[in-house]
Amino acid sequence: MSLRIIFMGTPEFSVPTLRALKEAGHEIVAVYTQPPRPAGRRGLDLTKSPVHQAAELLGLPVATPVNFRDEDERRRFRELDADVAVVVAYGLLLPEAILAGTRLGCYNGHASLLPRWRGAAPIQRAIMAGDAETGMMVMKMEKGLDTGPVALTAKVAIGPVTTAGELHDRLMHAGAKLMAEAMEKLEDGDLPLTPQAENGVLYAAKIAKEETRIDFTRSAAEVDCHIRGLAPFPGAWFEADFGGKHERVKVLDSILGEGGGEPGTVLDDALNIACGTGAVRLTRLQKAGGKPMDAEDFQRGNSLPAGARIG
Repeated sequence: MSLRIIFMGTPEFSVPTLRALKEAGHEIVAVYTQPPRPAGRRGLDLTKSPVHQAAELLGLPVATPVNFRDEDERRRFRELDADVAVVVAYGLLLPEAILAGTRLGCYNGHASLLPRWRGAAPIQRAIMAGDAETGMMVMKMEKGLDTGPVALTAKVAIGPVTTAGELHDRLMHAGAKLMAEAMEKLEDGDLPLTPQAENGVLYAAKIAKEETRIDFTRSAAEVDCHIRGLAPFPGAWFEADFGGKHERVKVLDSILGEGGGEPGTVLDDALNIACGTGAVRLTRLQKAGGKPMDAEDFQRGNSLPAGARIG
C-alpha cells in the first residue's frame, strides 16, 4: 500500500522531504512549485526552483501555477485524485478549495515549535530571539496561518554558536524524516492530531531589509543572536570607513566577545566590538563584492584598527 501524494514546495529546504516520500514508496502524482524566476547577473535567465529540478530528476510531473484563483487550476488539482497533499515551504497561500481538494487533506512541514513562530521566517526569528530550541512540526493545514492541529514534533537544540544556515540544514533533514513518519502513520490510520495551544503565539514575519543593519547599541547577546540569525542570508551588516571610503560589510558569524566601551567601537585587532553592554567578536566577514573571510584574513587586507567606529 502507498499514498497518492501531491507534493508542494519550492526551495532546497523542501527537497529532502520530496525524496524521502518517494523513497518510502508513495506515489507522487504531481509536484507543485513556484514558477521559474529571473536569475543571473542581469536577471535574464529563468531558473527553475530546487524542487522543480529535483522533481525532474525523479521523473515526476511538475506544475507551476502563479496562484489558485483560476477555477480550471483548482479543478486540475482535484482531478489528480490524491489521498493527501504534503506542503513544505511552498510559498503560496492555499485557498480552502485546495485544502479540501484531497481525500485526507493537506499536511505542512513547519520549522518551529508551534504556536511559537508561525509565518515566513521561523528559523531566523528563533535564533534572533535567543531561543534555546526549535524544531519541525507536521501539522494539518486549515485556513488560518499555521494554525492547524499538530501531528508530530521533532525538537532541535539551538547552540550558542548556531547560525541560521546550520539550523536550516538540520531542520531540513529532521523534517524529511518526520514527514515520512507522518505519512506512514496516516496511511495506517493512526496519525494523532492535537490542537495548538492558545497561549504563546508568536509570528515570524519575513525579514525586512531595514532590520538587517547591526545596531551595536543593543546588548552583546542581542547583537550576536541578530548576526547569527541572519547568517548567511540575508546577512547582518555594518558600514565603516576604509581609507576615506565608506563601505558596507556583511557579518557571517560572531561569538560573544570581551571588553566594553562606546557602542560600535573596535576594541582590538581580533574585532571585538563594543555593544550597549559587553562586546561581540566578529569572526567571519564579507565586503560588498568580495569573498567571505575569517576575521584574521579580513584584518590583513581591510584593517579596522582599535578605536575605529563602525555601525
